[in-house]
Amino acid sequence: METITHNLVAVVIQIICFTFLIFPWNLIFTILFAFLSHVFVDAIAVITYHTPDVQKGDKFWLIWHYFIYAISLFSIVIFIIPYWLSMLFANIMDLWDWFTLRPIQKKIRNKNPESKWGDKYYFHRIVDWVRDKLFFWLPKRIYKRSGVLIEILLICVLSLILIFLEVSIFII
Repeated sequence: METITHNLVAVVIQIICFTFLIFPWNLIFTILFAFLSHVFVDAIAVITYHTPDVQKGDKFWLIWHYFIYAISLFSIVIFIIPYWLSMLFANIMDLWDWFTLRPIQKKIRNKNPESKWGDKYYFHRIVDWVRDKLFFWLPKRIYKRSGVLIEILLICVLSLILIFLEVSIFII
């Protein structure tokens, strides 16, 4: 899934944990559930338009990614304070796999194309295992453009849940 989806799930988790748990349990469970949320959210990403590789020359792919990157960045700006903790742990798998491990592995593979260095350190191996064991029955839509509608629906539902939680807490 996209960063916006991970961020919205993370914010909902932190609101719930900080509402119903006391210190230090609110922090511990926020970190734990935010981290685990990435596993489950990415495991169901097969139902959305989420190509594993760049689709060069595909204007739809390009427009969708400009849009999704923009609203993902917007979500970071809007929610970073006070939800930075849950957002960090909900996205830490991507930060490690995409921005730390892959660049290192790419340099190593430039020198030795046969190298398997780093393969066992990817967090997304956990996601793959969960997807294969629990969500194998989901339809594979990663190359179907209509999958953006599912992601947009998820973003809208999560946004409504977030609004509901915020209003409920404000009333209480």
